[in-house]
Amino acid sequence: MAGPLLRSLWSNTTRRSFSPSQSPHLKSRFSLSSLRAFSAATASTAAAGAPSSSLDPNRLRNVAVIAHVDHGKTTLMDRILRQCGADIPHERAMDSINLERERGITISSKVTSVFWKDNELNMVDTPGHADFGGEVERVVGMVEGAILVVDAGEGPLAQTKFVLAKALKYGLRPILLLNKVDRPSVSEERCDEVESLVFDLFANLGATEEQLDFPVLYASAKEGWASSTFTKEPPADAKNMSQLLDAVVKYVPPPKANLDEPFLMLVSMMEKDFYLGRILTGRVSSGVVRVGDKISGLRQTDSGSSEKIEEAKVVKLMKKKGTTIVSIGAAGAGDIICMAGLTAPSIGHTVASVEVTTALPAVELDPPTISMTFGVNDSPLAGRDGTQLTGGKIGDRLLAEAETNLAINVIPGLSESFEVQGRGELQLGILIENMRREGFELSVSPPKVMYKTENKQKLEPIEEVIIEINEEHVGSVMEALSHRRAEVTDMGPVPGNDGRTRLTLTCPSRGLVGYRCVFSSDTRGTGFMHRAFLRYEKYRGPLGNVRKGVLVSMGYGTITSHSLMGLEARGTLFVSPGLDSYDGMIIGEHSRDTDLDVNPVKAKELTNIRSANKDENVKLSPPRLMTLEEAIGYVASDELIEVTPKRIRLRKRCLDVTKRKSQSKRAKD
Repeated sequence: MAGPLLRSLWSNTTRRSFSPSQSPHLKSRFSLSSLRAFSAATASTAAAGAPSSSLDPNRLRNVAVIAHVDHGKTTLMDRILRQCGADIPHERAMDSINLERERGITISSKVTSVFWKDNELNMVDTPGHADFGGEVERVVGMVEGAILVVDAGEGPLAQTKFVLAKALKYGLRPILLLNKVDRPSVSEERCDEVESLVFDLFANLGATEEQLDFPVLYASAKEGWASSTFTKEPPADAKNMSQLLDAVVKYVPPPKANLDEPFLMLVSMMEKDFYLGRILTGRVSSGVVRVGDKISGLRQTDSGSSEKIEEAKVVKLMKKKGTTIVSIGAAGAGDIICMAGLTAPSIGHTVASVEVTTALPAVELDPPTISMTFGVNDSPLAGRDGTQLTGGKIGDRLLAEAETNLAINVIPGLSESFEVQGRGELQLGILIENMRREGFELSVSPPKVMYKTENKQKLEPIEEVIIEINEEHVGSVMEALSHRRAEVTDMGPVPGNDGRTRLTLTCPSRGLVGYRCVFSSDTRGTGFMHRAFLRYEKYRGPLGNVRKGVLVSMGYGTITSHSLMGLEARGTLFVSPGLDSYDGMIIGEHSRDTDLDVNPVKAKELTNIRSANKDENVKLSPPRLMTLEEAIGYVASDELIEVTPKRIRLRKRCLDVTKRKSQSKRAKD
């Protein structure tokens, strides 16, 4: 029956939507989107004959998986999905964004649902990196429970404290899951020690008596099992996630919701679809919503009152089950659903029945700590690689990003520039990387820390830094951080790792910008560094000398190997022969603390005199190629990053060498 229905829908729609005068390219684009939508409609029609699920909220469990970065959240989600019968096409199935798969980190929160013993579990996978803490803040209000994943070898780290504080603030009672217990270095004594550290963390964050009585499970997400008792190798029939899922059903309370009240939903996530338009995701606070119902979008004004921004009909209701999205006819209070039909509401707004006039309170997010200025690329090489070049297009893209990511603020500036505020250079680096892949060319300023003033005193953001390094690298790391105004609060050996030292420090955010690359070099790639925002404190004074000068080009043209051969002794090069250069472009790092103007395009002069010796072969050392994150941390206040789809270049803000010298003299005077 599905085949004739699909053919009928397809023929009717194409007959109604297209005229012969329309372009075939537009027709093919519409056809692909329509086919996907009708496939989903067919699936929902076929499923309509099955018995409809109850809207009883007592069958629901809403749970967030929270943890520090690399402690095993996404792998755990894979095993839970497999346990409940979902088809997993590849590892890290919840990481659906290309950059997430490339970098091996979770960037945005995702929701899915699974069935377990007559209960429906809505699971939320969250990022573990401190820069994406806004994703955790906006979704933790949707759930009634949380699984706190802690690496049994490393113990609780900086981001563990952040995500746990958010969960306790909303009154959640987390389930502690000690992951990676199958490692040889993890013993039962080590697990008891980590459990005590987590208990102390709960107590320090002001947990209630009920929250302090948290259940503890032991797991190896990689091997696909969880146990209520410590074990290294569970029996064959217990090598699964059933004990964890049973604990979720037992300890996580069902949502307190009333199906008889008017429909209310706070929007927590938003995405856009070519066919359906704006898709809003959130937890239904009360009532029941059905396809075709009249609903309205509400938001709170600055004065605290509520205003209606749109009224429309529900076009489609969807729910993510496993790794697929299915259409549903109705949803009740306590459930987490996706909805299409409205075009104006965004994250933090309320979707409700038309008779409701009061919006739900929006989620309060921590303020951003750094800002960068995005502007039009005005270098001599502008327009060669990209297609999105104007300030208007850059502004539209940034405003669209701010609409879907509440942790980013965009403030229009002068001369087609935009100040973008965020949590860290990694978060803004991901935004820049996405834009360059979409064909944008732009110039980006170095990150600036956002200060506060209270009682006529300058305050700056302070971060907690936890470092694990080999003993022989302690001296160089401590020296580098002392120049960055860091203060050591704790120092000791790493349990179970001889020759390793753990340092706990507090450091200004401005001091940590660009330090990760230096840290990797100082520790020969063997160190681990974790950081998270702590609080605002009194300004600690100017930083020490954390960077050397640069080699600045004063020639326009193609870089030659002949000129680079003479410049190698001056410092470390960032470019190779054959690339284009222009006045003011940074081509390397000087070996001294001052900038040096050089000519990288000088060619070897040819003569008509024959030489008995062959021309000398030019052998150059490989250049230091910078990633986007390294470039963001490297540039100084008088420099910019030129970002194009094919190249990342560093340049001086003022390209003319004469003007730069006059400005530096004026600054000294």
